[in-house]
Amino acid sequence: MYEEEVKAVEADVNYVDETLVCVDCGQEFTFTAGEQAFYAEKGYTNKPKRCKTCRDAKKNANKPAKQYFYAVCSECGGEAKLTFEPSQDKPVYCSACFEKRRNAR
Repeated sequence: MYEEEVKAVEADVNYVDETLVCVDCGQEFTFTAGEQAFYAEKGYTNKPKRCKTCRDAKKNANKPAKQYFYAVCSECGGEAKLTFEPSQDKPVYCSACFEKRRNAR
């Protein structure tokens, strides 16, 4: 019963875009009405402290950088940028040739 009362109260609230200041970079960002409704639906009571750029940077700070490998495309001879180390026994394709082969199926 309590949850129904909370949802009824939330439905009556008219959210308005709000301008906040990021604690990390000091830039202003907009906390939209849609984001506010989402926060309320999830039960979050605090407003965001960081802009999207700073939130993403903080979230990805401990992730290792992706390692890329380069090879020669087996079809066109161009450069292929890969997220895995290629083996000698399988063909490797650049992005364009890979898309062409996938669409041809």
